[in-house]
Amino acid sequence: MSDLRSLDLIKRLIAFDTTSRESNLELIAFIQDYLDGFGIESLLVHNEDGTKANLYATLGDKAKPGIMLSGHTDVVPVDGQNWDSEPFQVTEKDGNLYGRGTADMKSFIAVVLAYVPVFLERGLKTPIHLAFSYDEEIGCIGVRRLIDKLKDMPIKPAMCIVGEPTSMQVITGHKGKRSFIANVRGLESHSALAPQGVNAVEYAAELVTYLKNMARRIAKEGPFDELYEVTHTTVHTGVIKGGVQLNIVPRTCRVEFEFRYLAIDDPDVLEAEIRTYAKETLEPLMHAVDPNTGIDIECYNDMPGLELDADEEVVTFVKALAGRNDHAKVAFGTEAGLFHTRVGIPTVVCGPGDIAVAHKPNEYISLDQIARAETFMGRLADEVSGKGSGR
Repeated sequence: MSDLRSLDLIKRLIAFDTTSRESNLELIAFIQDYLDGFGIESLLVHNEDGTKANLYATLGDKAKPGIMLSGHTDVVPVDGQNWDSEPFQVTEKDGNLYGRGTADMKSFIAVVLAYVPVFLERGLKTPIHLAFSYDEEIGCIGVRRLIDKLKDMPIKPAMCIVGEPTSMQVITGHKGKRSFIANVRGLESHSALAPQGVNAVEYAAELVTYLKNMARRIAKEGPFDELYEVTHTTVHTGVIKGGVQLNIVPRTCRVEFEFRYLAIDDPDVLEAEIRTYAKETLEPLMHAVDPNTGIDIECYNDMPGLELDADEEVVTFVKALAGRNDHAKVAFGTEAGLFHTRVGIPTVVCGPGDIAVAHKPNEYISLDQIARAETFMGRLADEVSGKGSGR
């Protein structure tokens, strides 16, 4: 596997600590300089304070739609994880490359960059667009600024491949996600006079109980999609905080919950059900004691799902590049749903590595997966140069 053209670039990209809390500008500058060496201009779309950036570049004719290759540059933290090697330095062992971001998803970006000269040398009848984002790991935040730019472009990519780790299987769908914070405002009192207060923790518990019963109902009644490991929409409470000490009726309580929903489930309907329960069932009981109490529910992250028919052009095209006929759906969210729903770019997910080892200590990618990704890019080079069989 020593002849893999992307190995050096994988090592370079892993060496940048782009944990989401850190800046990614050094990595972006490296990619920008690399592309500039081939005469390719890059558009940078920064965050509000200029400490992070998305990068967008086009190989070939900018007046044609082309194919977009997309990946995120940030990684999850290594804090508290027991690594056997330095996480921000690639270690090769037993046919695997170990390091934070090897699977999720700097190896894909490195393979893309390694094939830039190949795309250019073979010629580009169909352009290749590169889109590399920041802050994907904390809610697909950064790419939204790039999407705002893409919406206004007169020529948009005709299709997109997001290279999240799928073991090079073509993914046609993933669930959407909505994340919420519910702030319950109660009324403090001495616990000996509990009926004179409004217990924010107890009302939060009633809200959480309703969420759990809602989850049980959906698990029993559906709808279902058998292509998912968890075949139905899920409702999950992850955080609850409230109270000061036992003899004080708590004034506030905070609850964080989420939906991970199928495309056939309407998230607006799910959200409305929760808001209606809080407003029409719980708040009247609270207001009977004090009208200043209540429950405020905020949706702080909305990640649309992805859903494509198996016979769509992008699906059949990418299957041919991957050299396989199967497809699947995954539970984890990606930026693909945003490209597909917010910009109207038909998008699939397909990339090297196993999601099962992502975010864990000793994250790795096999050399075989890298080789498969390079074969994929070679076929893509044939197609965009007009020498392949598909386009």
